[in-house]
Amino acid sequence: MSIIEVRLDERSYPVHVEAGLLARSDLIGAAMSGRHVLIVSNETVAPLYLSRILNALNSHEASSFLLADGESHKTLENVGKVMTQLAQLGVSRDATIVALGGGVVGDLAGFCAALWMRGISFVQIPTTLLAMVDSSVGGKTGVNLPQGKNLVGAFHQPRAVFIDPATLSTLPERELLAGLAEVIKYAAIGDGSFMDWLEVHADALLAREANALQFSIETSVRHKARVVQADEHERGERALLNFGHTFGHALEAATGYQRFLHGEAVAIGMLTAARLSTALGMAASQDADRLQSLLQRIGLPTRIPDDLGAAELLALMQLDKKVESGKLRLILWRGIGRAQIVAGVSDADIRATLQGMH
Repeated sequence: MSIIEVRLDERSYPVHVEAGLLARSDLIGAAMSGRHVLIVSNETVAPLYLSRILNALNSHEASSFLLADGESHKTLENVGKVMTQLAQLGVSRDATIVALGGGVVGDLAGFCAALWMRGISFVQIPTTLLAMVDSSVGGKTGVNLPQGKNLVGAFHQPRAVFIDPATLSTLPERELLAGLAEVIKYAAIGDGSFMDWLEVHADALLAREANALQFSIETSVRHKARVVQADEHERGERALLNFGHTFGHALEAATGYQRFLHGEAVAIGMLTAARLSTALGMAASQDADRLQSLLQRIGLPTRIPDDLGAAELLALMQLDKKVESGKLRLILWRGIGRAQIVAGVSDADIRATLQGMH
């Protein structure tokens, strides 16, 4: 088993990565902080894995709350429903919330844990590749508003993360590809050698070869842990993890969180950021071409649909959390493995790049 420690000023927590981990009732049970446990999952994941987690927690008073599947259900309304269930159960401050599912479940469950009695423990058990390599680690929690993604949220670190790559065997193909977008992101922002590895092993990842998946997950988590340790609350370097996300979040919001999976929107967003970097003279066009080639080989989208106008997307980008004093900060790059924060890019340059992505 690989155990990756996320070491923070106040405390550390382990990220366990091992195939078959969901059968380790000793590990999972030991991560619970009190008698009450609420497992938040969704209607797709629960039939597959909920019974295993309930069995692992048979010495606790465990119950569950199920969301409908999809980004559009990551709402304040559902937060209220979880809060009501916690109250009805008489849950105290030593309780634990478990997130069993993908990024939507993890973000919402973690936010509920941050709010209940001003903060209780929570544990992440991600079952999608995207959640394994990104949202389950680092303590970002939150929900969406119609105006934008993750506008309501809190930093609330998990007590532990349990990643079982064997759960990827039941993951729909489209979800797997969306997760690979976030894997590619780590190479794009700071690890050119990982980009080389991904180009060599793309077919193995698509075939869900266990060793390739394990390596990609561990490498991504180590990158995420390093950045979170250096900048827990995103005051500097951690913002680099948002490469492609400002554009991607606008695409998601413009389509009501219905048309794109998060990773699909991020794929388009990363290439948009790369093309804008080229237009600004920051990077060679060959780097963007290389990124586009890998994304397309994986089977991810790389174009903005014709019905989404540049002006509409730019307006939505202005609501992004990376806007400071009315100025949009973008994560761009100087080529593969060299991302940086850039402020002061003109609206005209952004619009031109958006138009060119259709």
